[in-house]
Amino acid sequence: MLYFNQSQNVNITAEQRYQGLLERLLLSTLIGMPCCLFLFINGTMLFTLRSKSVFCETSRYILLYNLLFADTVLLALSQLLYILAACRIRLTYPVCGVLAMLTSLTNVISTLTLVVMSLERYVAVCYPLRHAPIITIRNTGMAICVVWTVSLLNILIRVLLLLNFAFEDLQSLQMTDSCSDIAMILSPMSDLYNKAYTCFVFILASVAITSSYVGVIVAARSASTDKASAQKARNTLLLHLVQLGLSLLSTMHTSIVISLATTLQRLLIVRIKSIFYVFIFILPRCLCSLIYGLRDQTIRPALMYHLCGQLKLSCPSKGSGLKNNSE
Repeated sequence: MLYFNQSQNVNITAEQRYQGLLERLLLSTLIGMPCCLFLFINGTMLFTLRSKSVFCETSRYILLYNLLFADTVLLALSQLLYILAACRIRLTYPVCGVLAMLTSLTNVISTLTLVVMSLERYVAVCYPLRHAPIITIRNTGMAICVVWTVSLLNILIRVLLLLNFAFEDLQSLQMTDSCSDIAMILSPMSDLYNKAYTCFVFILASVAITSSYVGVIVAARSASTDKASAQKARNTLLLHLVQLGLSLLSTMHTSIVISLATTLQRLLIVRIKSIFYVFIFILPRCLCSLIYGLRDQTIRPALMYHLCGQLKLSCPSKGSGLKNNSE
């Protein structure tokens, strides 16, 4: 009787493991397909933004390229880390550290670029006569350099704090958990710095984007303001606020998952983490393509032309029409 119970328990455990494996494969496929699709769209849009001189000589599109580049790299890194976690592949601390620092770098660049783009829209609507002298190619390049410098300084400080950890006390440099940005916070000082820097960046971004949004709303009521331009800028800033909110949730998801893990089963936690990954990691990185690729009248014809050309759709008349429109 004891042997029968033990055998039954082994069969139940094997069945649960088999179901867990099938579920991981299914979730990885369902999540990986839209992620790969948006990586393709983002890559095509990056190519589109370098295909015409109007995109290379307009500050707004230069900032968009920087934002889209950071979001695309971050999306690719997030998908790579998700696949490694789903396959239960454990990395070494140095390899994970490089991936985690690149993830953090692109995340900060994306957030700060959103701030600069919001300020550019604010100047365009509220001070249209001063927009050209203020938002020049030179000033845009300087703003992008400042964004990258601040982001790189953050990574440098994090690396220095990471090097203070006593890796020589570990039996092996092989990690015992999945690689992630949070997994590389190995000391209380690193944790404190990460929380303080994250709060500072998102408070700064929230104040800047919200102030720009309110300023555009006030300007829209003025008789001298272009109503259509103000309405479009307001909608764009609102979408930037949504992006920022979702990005902020991505910094809080670990704490939420840890608190839920005390009461919920492991399989349910895996499902919740997958849902979080889709909505707070993938979705914010895809909004740029949706916001500008579909709404911007200058980008949309060129983007659709390149997409049709790369996908080799059997629509020569539509493709040529889009080409004529984009030119």
